[in-house]
Amino acid sequence: MSEVADVEGLARSRLRSMRTTLGYSLDELAERTNLSASTISRVETGKRALSLDVLVPLANALQISLDVLLEVPTDDDVVIRPVAHSNGTRTTWPLSRPDGRTVAAKMRLEPTHEPPSQRVHPGHDWFLVLEGCVRLWLGERQIDVQAGEAAEFATMVPHAFTAPAGPAELIMIFDREGQRAHVHQ
Repeated sequence: MSEVADVEGLARSRLRSMRTTLGYSLDELAERTNLSASTISRVETGKRALSLDVLVPLANALQISLDVLLEVPTDDDVVIRPVAHSNGTRTTWPLSRPDGRTVAAKMRLEPTHEPPSQRVHPGHDWFLVLEGCVRLWLGERQIDVQAGEAAEFATMVPHAFTAPAGPAELIMIFDREGQRAHVHQ
């Protein structure tokens, strides 16, 4: 079935459902729209083409917008489709919506043996190592976090992440304050 046919089928179904939910007979809805009952019936059953001259009065009478009537359901309000962003030895995939209070991201670190530049920012960070080993630099401390282990810390301590022995992947969750420091370095 084509996308246009899907939209038409949804609109017809929504029209009939709204009419019956509101308790209108075909004749009652015809009076409210200045359309004939047979026209409304043919619209609902697919025997008449959908057009604005019919949809607008029906939507108005049923008190729904054309947007709602013609909306095609998608999973975009639920499913996040991450796009990778690379910067040097780090690739990041955002795993949360841009308008949330917290930020989740998947990160892949490539090995480096140079000490990283540590940063400080307001907030709190948490991460889980999925693969490899992540070296967490917290001020003067170096803490190796292995696959399957998690770390949590206040971000007012200078901190950075590296992959000391090979590629590493981790999932991070941090508050909105930490977004600039980690995702956009």
